[in-house]
Amino acid sequence: MLLRRTNSPLRAFSATACALLITAGLLRAQATTGESGSGSADSPGSGDPETLFPHTESGRYWISGQANIVLQGHGGFPAKYSGPNSFTDWGQWATTHVLTLYTGYELTHTTEVFADMEDATGNGDGNANGLAGYVNLDSVRLVQGMPLSKAPYLARFMIRQIIPLSGDHVDADRDELHLATSLPARRLEFRLGKYDLTDFFDLNTYGSDSHLQFLNWTVDNNGAYDYAANTRGYTDGAILEYDDHWWTVRYAEALMPKIANGIYLDADVARARAENVEFEARGNRIAHRAGVVRVLGYLNHADMGNYREAIAEFLEGRTSTPDIIATRMQGRHRYGFGVNFEQELNSQVSVFGRLGWSDGHNESFCYTEDDRTAELGALATGHAWHRASDRAGAAFVANGIVAAHQQYLALGGLGFLLGDGALTYAPEKIFEGFYTAHLWRGFFVSYDLQHINDPGYNQARGPVAVSAFRFHTDF
Repeated sequence: MLLRRTNSPLRAFSATACALLITAGLLRAQATTGESGSGSADSPGSGDPETLFPHTESGRYWISGQANIVLQGHGGFPAKYSGPNSFTDWGQWATTHVLTLYTGYELTHTTEVFADMEDATGNGDGNANGLAGYVNLDSVRLVQGMPLSKAPYLARFMIRQIIPLSGDHVDADRDELHLATSLPARRLEFRLGKYDLTDFFDLNTYGSDSHLQFLNWTVDNNGAYDYAANTRGYTDGAILEYDDHWWTVRYAEALMPKIANGIYLDADVARARAENVEFEARGNRIAHRAGVVRVLGYLNHADMGNYREAIAEFLEGRTSTPDIIATRMQGRHRYGFGVNFEQELNSQVSVFGRLGWSDGHNESFCYTEDDRTAELGALATGHAWHRASDRAGAAFVANGIVAAHQQYLALGGLGFLLGDGALTYAPEKIFEGFYTAHLWRGFFVSYDLQHINDPGYNQARGPVAVSAFRFHTDF
């Protein structure tokens, strides 16, 4: 499952420059018509905006973009053996580049449409294999064993319909996926189209943003949430959401890929689909500070293999190694649950965490090979040292898999991410810390350090320390 290698970072910078020039022209035209405003570009308590150009608060359209470039590497680390999907144990560096152009338009005050273009290139450290908690979330957008086009692609295309259920309104933040600045306190929202499920499910203010916060897959998302997605991380489907003053419940029906980690989605919802439901409660219950708790459940149906069957076929001599692909059958399912919380401690420091569980009988299919996860982290802003737009954070996460999955890997089986050829099992334990410095307007630079014990659940390999330098710009 090798990632394609691409040109130097110059390509990413060139594409960014072109996008910036186009956006600058559009925003100048917007300013001429008198529709531009300060918008959400200004950071709280800071006179320095966090985007290159202001975004409209009153215009009917939205245009913005981002460029995220991650240079990541590690030194050599001890490994008694390696397999086809091992995290490489020799020193190396790799770079990923993700460029996104966001556009949105308000057809009416209650109907919005969105279309986003994306360009993802580069290579993940260790060829993006060998870890359940992989070290760079941007590698989700890159090729993982599938022959994808190197051209920019349509990332999101969806419509949002707001149905008011009350006359009273609440203020709302305007961003690339939400245009209305005032919403009915009680309402239904409906979205239909192409999207990333984690744009709406399992969100966490302090542990979801790989552009300015943490980089690890299982820090930014619940590792046991095998959310429906193709190789790029997107799916097609519908989301229905009910919002009330202090609580929200949302439900999504989404398409699954035809094969594990595949690029093509299965449009036959009678045999393959994903149901997702999440309840969210908000309040100021602890020390009168804002907090959120989210409870998630999902059920995936697809052409899945079964770990116990793959092991049995191998022990009976029917396969040379356990082969999950040989046991695939339509109509199998995988389900799981998650809990996600965030809590302000004071105006500068917040804590967050997740718990995740999946049944693990059938193969990991979409996100990562993780059946159990526990995470705890903290994030601080730079107000205390007079850098209000800086961020610093630390998190610890432990991941695990069920016994059948362990035995499958120990006998030499391969998943779409893991496969050392053998396994001396232990939970995968990851510590991550980062600091993001705001340079000027929409420019940020970060340093990120991750220390991983028992990579890929294997005591015979590691530990490994992975460093990253990240350049990010918002425009």
